[in-house]
Amino acid sequence: MRWTIHGERALYDTPWLRVRSLDVEQPDGTRTDYHVVRLRDLAVTAAVDDRQRVLMMWRHRFVTDTWAWELPMGLVEDGETPEAAAARELQEETGWRPGTMRELVYAEPAAGITDSRHFVFRVDGARRVGAPTERNESDRVEWIPLADLRGMIARREIVSSATLVGVMALLLDLD
Repeated sequence: MRWTIHGERALYDTPWLRVRSLDVEQPDGTRTDYHVVRLRDLAVTAAVDDRQRVLMMWRHRFVTDTWAWELPMGLVEDGETPEAAAARELQEETGWRPGTMRELVYAEPAAGITDSRHFVFRVDGARRVGAPTERNESDRVEWIPLADLRGMIARREIVSSATLVGVMALLLDLD
C-alpha cells in the first residue's frame, strides 16, 4: 500500500538535518500531517587486514553519553560519491588509506521517519599514511579481530546502528 505525498514544508533547517512536515494521504484515504527528518547520506568503512581484523575507533557519543567501538564513518558531502566519502573518512579518522573498496551493504536505518541512507564499504589492503587528521573523532584506533565482534556486540561494546549493520554484514561476508 502506497502513501501519497501532496506537499512538504520546512519546519527546521541546519546543515546537518532538516525537519519537514509532509501533507500525506494514507492508503485508506485519510489525509494527515506527518513529520520527517531529512539527513545527509552516511558512508561507512570496514577495513579488513590480512590477519582478519577490522579497523575500529573507540568513541564517546555525547548525545547518549556512551562509549563504544565504531567503524570510521561520516556524511557524504555535496558532489561526493558515497565511496569517495568512505575513503576520505577512513583516512581523516584513522590515518589509513584504502586499498580495494567494494560496497558491502546498503541500509535505511529508520525509513519510517528519516530518509537517511547508509552505504557501508569493505576495504582490503589499507595502508597507513600518517596520523588521523580529524582530532575530534576518537582517542583510540585499533585493529579488532573479526572473531571478537560477536562478543563485543553481546557486551554492548558496539551499539552504533551503522557499525552494527557494517560488522554484521562483514561477518556474513566471511561465510
